[in-house]
Amino acid sequence: MREVVDVDPYSGAIETIEWDDAENRLVVKTTCDVQPVIDRNKELANSWDGWVDEAHTMRLAAQIPVTVAYKWLQDYGVMVGRREHWPAIRRLLNDPEWRYLRVGHFIL
Repeated sequence: MREVVDVDPYSGAIETIEWDDAENRLVVKTTCDVQPVIDRNKELANSWDGWVDEAHTMRLAAQIPVTVAYKWLQDYGVMVGRREHWPAIRRLLNDPEWRYLRVGHFIL
């Protein structure tokens, strides 16, 4: 039986746990509908240059849903919030596979 452990009010991510009898292990899953984030990113990419201040010193590059951040951690060992992982994050965000996380058409 699957049990909901947590619901993130910001992202809508739902974390569940379930016992897998066949594998004799506890399975923790996080799911989230990322389509609203992707739709918003596409809208911003086509209507905004990304600069968040008048002096053009800071630019929003992407919005990364929590489930994608978890996937990057599991698949690539990349932690979105770690400064030392920025080169890997740049590579991932510049990869066409992840283009819909971007809010602009510029290269990082």
